[in-house]
Amino acid sequence: MKALVTGGDGQLARAFAAAAPTGWTITALPRAALDIGEEAAVLAIATRIGPDLILNAAAFTAVDLAESEPKSAWRVNRDGAAQVARAAVACGARVVHISTDFVFDGAASRPYRPDDPAAPLSIYGASKLAGEAAMLAAAPGGLIVRTAWLYSPLGANFLTTMLRLMREGGEARVVADQIGTPTSTASLAAALWGLIEARVCGVWHFTDSGVASWYDFAQAIAEEALAAGLIHAPPRVIPITTADRPAPARRPAFSVLDKTRTSNLLGHAAPHWRVALRRVMAEMKV
Repeated sequence: MKALVTGGDGQLARAFAAAAPTGWTITALPRAALDIGEEAAVLAIATRIGPDLILNAAAFTAVDLAESEPKSAWRVNRDGAAQVARAAVACGARVVHISTDFVFDGAASRPYRPDDPAAPLSIYGASKLAGEAAMLAAAPGGLIVRTAWLYSPLGANFLTTMLRLMREGGEARVVADQIGTPTSTASLAAALWGLIEARVCGVWHFTDSGVASWYDFAQAIAEEALAAGLIHAPPRVIPITTADRPAPARRPAFSVLDKTRTSNLLGHAAPHWRVALRRVMAEMKV
């Protein structure tokens, strides 16, 4: 079995390849080798590889930049998703598309279910929501998995950024009034393979378990980093509000996703985000 992964140099693509079950061959292509905004290129590569599965892990994820460069965001997040889906249908492959908690407005008082109405606050969120619709229109049997607050030991993400600041001795001023769920790419990759093997379709949610603010997440990183010997002195982590750090794009204040259906299908709950964080940081220590 063969899988083609877009966004192949990203943190999720790496985790997905590392978690591949026996019998799968993964071709993960970075943007330099496969720009999903180029329809002819997507179709040509899919036809040449002949995958059984395409995972679309490519996205325009610069949330604030999307406000000033909306065409770039729509080109990748909406049009690119449609083009990947059409290429999958053309070569007889299943398609899996990664989406985001930013399709919601954060006004809910309970975790968002997959069928809850979406109301994005930003260009990024709107373009990702449009990508979901475009993907399902092109490939009605496709699978969409919304997730949130991804991090890994590699690349640029909240965990690696916080560790760099803490090692440099600078204080970290972190928003404490945005609530979600930190999610390890390893956890998401395992869940994706489980959903793929179950041959489900439509929109599903997956994050690690529990809830946290970005400040909670930063404090946990500091505590786990000290315990693992990744830093050698307690850093200063200072809580701030969203208003203290104005940004071009609005973020949802509450973006916890309800993954009950996913947990029931997979037969187990996702690990608590703090447990997953500890595992990742133990891996970084080696």
